Amino acid sequence: MDLIGLMNIAVPVVAGLVYFFMAAEIGRVSKVRRIMFGEIGYKKVFTAFLMLGVYFFTRPLQNLLGPHPWPLIINCARQFFLMAVIAPAILVGIFHWVPNEEKVTTRSAAVASYVVGILMATVFILINSIAIDGSKILADWGFVRIYDATWFAKKDARVEIVLVHLISQLISPVGFFLLAAAYVRHRRHNYNLGHIYNLMPLKWRLLEAGLLIFALSMILAGVAAFIGQYYTYLWVIYFVGAIVAGMLELKGIKIPPRESPEDLK
Repeated sequence: MDLIGLMNIAVPVVAGLVYFFMAAEIGRVSKVRRIMFGEIGYKKVFTAFLMLGVYFFTRPLQNLLGPHPWPLIINCARQFFLMAVIAPAILVGIFHWVPNEEKVTTRSAAVASYVVGILMATVFILINSIAIDGSKILADWGFVRIYDATWFAKKDARVEIVLVHLISQLISPVGFFLLAAAYVRHRRHNYNLGHIYNLMPLKWRLLEAGLLIFALSMILAGVAAFIGQYYTYLWVIYFVGAIVAGMLELKGIKIPPRESPEDLK
């Protein structure tokens, strides 16, 4: 269990650092490129990646602050932040960030995204409060103990509660990330300025791949957790997927819009 405990501390911290670095890189390249692709989009994506860094970096608090109810409280706060704020922000940021010759109704999309995100986050917290009724020691290193929330410790397990819990996350953030990936794919295949900005399709391909890996790793972690009696440490699959996705997206961010971009320096 010590290795599992270490993974629950180390892997999310690494993921947080990756997304902090991505936000910093967006801040660096946007000084020039936001003139071409929109200041609003770069600001929104910068903020979204910064929030993802905070989300992952604070994951160890869920295990280190103490036994029940601390794992429940921290998990609810972080997941509300992810589902109601970060995921909608990424989707809306992608709408702004990916250049579009046609006007996108971003205001209505933003309102709908945040409303759905808040609803799903509320469902998540309610289900968490019903199902999590204890905690267990995941690792004991003598000077510190790592705790993990326990589902149905004092009551009979109910499969329907677990399913609602997973479905709410399937809608937000997973659904939002898949929708963002679909939008990036659509724009990549319908880009009229490819003869000028010939590296944009590659940038978008990496962004699309990162969003898909992010979403699919969450699905895989959810399935693994459900089959594995909902051991929450199986979410480490998702943390690793987030790191891989972040690396791909960072690579895409660093690629210039076109070859020999002397005028962008």
